[in-house]
Amino acid sequence: MVKIGLLSDTHSFLHPRLFEFFKDCDEIWHAGDIGDLKTINGLMDFKPVRAVFGNIDNHFVRMSFSEVLAFTCEEVKVLMMHIGGYPARYSKKARELIKHEKPGLFISGHSHILKVMYDEQNELLHINPGAAGKNGLHLVITMVRFVIDKKEIKDLEVIELPRLKVDVKKDK
Repeated sequence: MVKIGLLSDTHSFLHPRLFEFFKDCDEIWHAGDIGDLKTINGLMDFKPVRAVFGNIDNHFVRMSFSEVLAFTCEEVKVLMMHIGGYPARYSKKARELIKHEKPGLFISGHSHILKVMYDEQNELLHINPGAAGKNGLHLVITMVRFVIDKKEIKDLEVIELPRLKVDVKKDK
C-alpha cells in the first residue's frame, strides 16, 4: 500500500498547509508547471517525488524531469504528463500514449481545474489535481491524496485552500 500526495501547477509556490496535508504520504507526485528547482527541491526534501515538467517550466526543470512519466505503483500502471486533457478530450499525444501504455491511472495538470473521472473506454481513472499555486484563474488551491493498494485506487481526498495574498511593501 502506497499513500500518494498529488499536485500540479505550483508555479514556484508551496502552500504552507501542503506539508500538513501530505505528512502521512509515502510519495508526492507533481503533474507539471513546477515553476523552479527551489520549489521541487522543497518537496524532495520532504518526501520522495515523481514529477513531469510543464509548459511554464524553465530549462533547469526540463533538464531534471521528463515531459511524460510512465511507471508502476503497486500493481497499477501510471501515466503522467502535464498537458493531457481528460476523457473524451485527451490531447493527441495523450491518446497515443494511453493506447500504447494502457495505464490504469492517467494524471495530468495544466487546466487548473480539479477533475476525477473514470474513463470507461480506456478503463482508467483520470485525475487532474487542479492548481496548487497562486497564479492563474482558479479561485482555490486544490491538492489530492489517495492510496494505491495492489490494483485498487482508493481513499481519495481533496483539499481546498484559499489562495494566499502576497504582501507587497512599497519602498519609502
